[in-house]
Amino acid sequence: MMSSETVNVKFDLVKLVVAALVVVAAIVGFYIFEDQSTPLRVAGLLAAVGVAAWIGLQTEPGRNLWSFLQDAQLEVRKVVWPTRQETIQTTLLVIAVVILAALILWGLDAVLGWAIRQVIGGPG
Repeated sequence: MMSSETVNVKFDLVKLVVAALVVVAAIVGFYIFEDQSTPLRVAGLLAAVGVAAWIGLQTEPGRNLWSFLQDAQLEVRKVVWPTRQETIQTTLLVIAVVILAALILWGLDAVLGWAIRQVIGGPG
């Protein structure tokens, strides 16, 4: 006799397969009915994706995903975003550091190139 958990996992798998088939059927239908208006085809595609999402949310992985997304949204609300001034200052600092690093690498390349030319006796 199968346990309830095994049946739920198998039923969840069936639901996910059905949801995937709904999406595939919607994509195929989108291209089959290319003679119809594009907004109508897009609306049908979005409706099918909505149905597939609803089916997917009825599974344990779907409920876990929904819970994760809700928790992530709560965490984003807790973030203290920088002010415009802080953002500008940080951006300018990053640009200055990138320019400085580029100059250092350019100088190192020039010095090493000169040294190699001296060793091998090339032009320049």
